[in-house]
Amino acid sequence: MAAISINVSTVKPLGDRVFVKVSASEEKTSGGILLPDTAKEKPQVGEVVAVGPGKRNDDGGNVPLEVKVGDKVLYSKYAGTDIKLGGEDYVLLSEKDILASVA
Repeated sequence: MAAISINVSTVKPLGDRVFVKVSASEEKTSGGILLPDTAKEKPQVGEVVAVGPGKRNDDGGNVPLEVKVGDKVLYSKYAGTDIKLGGEDYVLLSEKDILASVA
């Protein structure tokens, strides 16, 4: 079996899924206390890096997604699947888990 090299450019979400790069969270409190990973709030903001073709409709076509690559989005706190690639954090979400795009 051949080894597969996975990087951001090779990830192609299926259906109505969206691949989002997670924005970095604060490492310290305002008082200067370092936070361990377990105490940090899970970030809920990120940048869309890849989108799927859309959800299938009854005619067999795809309904395009409302977000596009490069959009900043807010998403549900515990939604999606966390993925780490090249030292960066990503989350793979269904479009329904995206709450809003940020201008």
